[in-house]
Amino acid sequence: MYRRRSLTPAMHVDLLTIYFLLIGTLLASSLITLWEHRTHPARSKALRILAAGYATLATGCAAVLVRADLPGVWGSALSNLVIMVGYLLVLHGVATLNGRQYRAGSIALLALIALTWATWGARHPQAMWYYASALPIALVSAMTSRELLRGDGIKGGQSRHVATFVTGFHALFYVFRTFVLPLLGNRYGDGFVALASKITMYEGVLYSIILPMSLLKLIREETHGQLLRESQTDYLTRLGNRRWFFEEGERVVSEVEASQPISLLAFDLDRFKAINDRYGHKTGDEVLKTFADIARSAMGPEVILARIGGEEFVALLPGHDRLRAKAVGEAIARRFAQTVAHKVEGVDIRATVSIGLAQHGYEASTLSDLLAAADAALYSAKSLGGNRLEMLAL
Repeated sequence: MYRRRSLTPAMHVDLLTIYFLLIGTLLASSLITLWEHRTHPARSKALRILAAGYATLATGCAAVLVRADLPGVWGSALSNLVIMVGYLLVLHGVATLNGRQYRAGSIALLALIALTWATWGARHPQAMWYYASALPIALVSAMTSRELLRGDGIKGGQSRHVATFVTGFHALFYVFRTFVLPLLGNRYGDGFVALASKITMYEGVLYSIILPMSLLKLIREETHGQLLRESQTDYLTRLGNRRWFFEEGERVVSEVEASQPISLLAFDLDRFKAINDRYGHKTGDEVLKTFADIARSAMGPEVILARIGGEEFVALLPGHDRLRAKAVGEAIARRFAQTVAHKVEGVDIRATVSIGLAQHGYEASTLSDLLAAADAALYSAKSLGGNRLEMLAL
């Protein structure tokens, strides 16, 4: 009776193959990141630094393969320092996204590593290479994870969390190599250390793929968010535009509870065409920006304030009843009338605004009806000479 032999040989991936895989993924990540920097000009510097970091890590991994060709500990020390430069560049790239940098600290850390190799590492090269050299990697990876976790200059959701997890896990893994692996190596021998080295390479391959891709996705999400905000923002006043107002306004009106008041203020600058015709569009633009600044400063963050036409503005005020909204509108009209918006040949240019007020539930039940009611009140304010607020009688 014969045993059937397997036609498929057992797969065996040696350490050299994993090194080549790691180098390849790092170089690919570097090229992809470098390519992306042209598409995201606001993050171009950070992307170029990250691309340099991945390429430097690949160079350091390649140097590991030939470290035995240099005398003494020079090969190990040099490859370790190059790898550390790569990790520091990745940290610097992420920190740049937050508007920070670690140049002085990076130089000091590299100098300390070089000094350690020249002294303690020269006497204990194996312990330095397998254990002690992992500690700076853990430290820098932890700092990178912290920068991502803080995220004060980085917009992004899930992709930022993924990048934070990857760098945090990388830091913990190298803490394990520093403090736990020596104990296990003494107990189980060199075979266990060799296995840990192979696992380190596999983890490095995952790091070299997941981290660059998650950072690129983070930046793409940020760019998409900026484009979306720009499409919803009036270019001159930086208020919301008509499209944004109706999208956000419909959402607020549909979600509000029946007991919660909502008021709407419709604004129209008085005799604005005459200002444009007499003093020019540049002066008219300054008048519009002045009004937008005054209205923005007079309202809370919950108010939906937008420019919906040439000199037409609108504000939806959740939680404001008629009396409270009337006080806000009159304060804006008063401040705007007292403000010198611009000077032409020494002559003060003053402008005023007419305002119409309507409340949800009294004059209208939908956003469109609410705006129509406020426009009717605005027309009444205009007919009475402007520079005033009117609301429809109940």
